[in-house]
Amino acid sequence: MGEGTAIVRPARASDLDAVLDLARRGGSGLTNLPPDPPTLERRLASAEGALRDEQARLDGAPVMLVAELGGEIVGTGMIFARVGAEWPFYSYRITRQAAVSRTLARSRPQRLLNLVNDFDGEAEVGGLFVDPRRRGLALGQLMAKARYVFIAAHRSWFGERVIAELRGYQDDAGRSPVWDAIGRHFYDMEFDEADRTGAIHGNQFIADLGPRYPIYISMLPAAAQAALGRPHNDGRPAHAMLLAEGFRDEGYVDIFDGGPTLVSPIDAVRTVAASRSARFAETGFGDDALIACGEGAEFRLVRGGGALLGDGAARLDAPVAEALQTKHGDSVWIAPIGTPPQ
Repeated sequence: MGEGTAIVRPARASDLDAVLDLARRGGSGLTNLPPDPPTLERRLASAEGALRDEQARLDGAPVMLVAELGGEIVGTGMIFARVGAEWPFYSYRITRQAAVSRTLARSRPQRLLNLVNDFDGEAEVGGLFVDPRRRGLALGQLMAKARYVFIAAHRSWFGERVIAELRGYQDDAGRSPVWDAIGRHFYDMEFDEADRTGAIHGNQFIADLGPRYPIYISMLPAAAQAALGRPHNDGRPAHAMLLAEGFRDEGYVDIFDGGPTLVSPIDAVRTVAASRSARFAETGFGDDALIACGEGAEFRLVRGGGALLGDGAARLDAPVAEALQTKHGDSVWIAPIGTPPQ
């Protein structure tokens, strides 16, 4: 399909330098892609293990996918088969508490932040990042949807629900209003240090030093209240894509920066539900789709022309078949772009 076609594949240990270079362009807040060489080296080794070993996935090892364009890695996306395995997955959940005074004939409902680890065993999609120099090529959409096709092709690896945690809002100076209002007082460190500590050493310090009681949102500064559940400006397209896939906001926010955590049953995610397995039967023109082949470390995906023909057969454009190195009779997965599940 030429130099201008991105191929999505699982990351390998040999990708360390390229992934590290990409992570350094991401700035702060990319917890799943820290620009720390030893951490990324371990993460890539873990990701290779996750493709081979069920126990590694159950222990929290991620599957990492990368997009390769013209021989250069230009994007990443990650899938955790199970959160809460290596350490508890902490969130704030926003709840509402009614308060009524009969004497004053007045009611004043309050919203509260409660520290919870409700997510224990769910899958998670995260680590979505595209080289800023390559934006405008729909690579973000490609990487996001590639994760769901991978899940569909390996459905037995995953449970019933999937979550997505988005980076929270930061102001023009790069400060997190939620962290400044809450976290800084409990953890006695700046946001970047806390984020880096969690990415490299795990989240036990959250339980050790974090709030033990609910926090009344009305007592927070106005900037922090407005930032709760608001994605980073750079993450608004990702937020919109998640909602379009069927993810829901159930009131969970990140304990560091207040970014939203969205939830969906896996089988209700649009691209998962729309993905179909078929046999490559003929070459010819097809509709715009994501087309994948291979399992585990051999998984490959491109965007191109493909069509389901019925009776479990599929037609692929010749450039798609060439890019995937697939031949007639091979099993492929097809997910039409923008088509809701039937």
